[in-house]
Amino acid sequence: MQPAYRSATPGKIANLLLLPCVLLALATVLWSFSTGGLVATLFSGSLSPDAKVGHLRDFVLSFGTAAPIAYILLTTVEVVIAPLPGLLLYAPGGIIFGGFWGGFLSLAGNMLGSAIACHLTRSLHGSYVTRLRQKQSLQRLQRGLADHGLLVVFLLRVNPLTSSDLVSYAAGLTSLPTWKVCLGTGLGMAPLCWLQAYAADGLMQTYPQLLYPLVLLGVLYLLAATVILWRTFRNPTDPPAKPANSQSAPP
Repeated sequence: MQPAYRSATPGKIANLLLLPCVLLALATVLWSFSTGGLVATLFSGSLSPDAKVGHLRDFVLSFGTAAPIAYILLTTVEVVIAPLPGLLLYAPGGIIFGGFWGGFLSLAGNMLGSAIACHLTRSLHGSYVTRLRQKQSLQRLQRGLADHGLLVVFLLRVNPLTSSDLVSYAAGLTSLPTWKVCLGTGLGMAPLCWLQAYAADGLMQTYPQLLYPLVLLGVLYLLAATVILWRTFRNPTDPPAKPANSQSAPP
């Protein structure tokens, strides 16, 4: 009898292609940083924010008619790999594409990046990921996300200090559908993306004192989120394992 070969499913093909693409993007980012490219420019301490925005604008416009696609991919890389300051990407979007389309394109990149990060976690089958999924505290979180998952993702996304990639990777450890992760990302990130695109960073330059209440609110939110996550992921006192049923075999 000839062995039966199962055809590759679209999900398996996506898993095979996803990791090499992420590694290629990471290598590109490291190369850009080491050779003084765009990433090194954005992290440079000798340049003003206006100069960094100008360099980013020139980089995106160098793609010509493909500039919107390049901008979406750049935002996606920021979400998945997180080497770039996200706020520096939204203001140039408004300058280059206008308030509406700049916010729309940055939001599209965030949603696409959240889906990739979530799926990347679910494509891993290592022992550490398996142990995380089997933790009693994470199982409680999975049940909570099944009922209020969209709201939880929205609350994490709407905070400017919450890292998009970490939220998406954490959601990949749960049973929350990917489309809900994307929807929660879209609803939560929309105000920030459009606000930055329309203001094009001019509001913060005109009224820099607005930064202090925003930072204070972000810190308070971060402290509250830390307490909630600590109570969720702390090691509970698991009940002792039941001994195996050792009934004697009948004669």
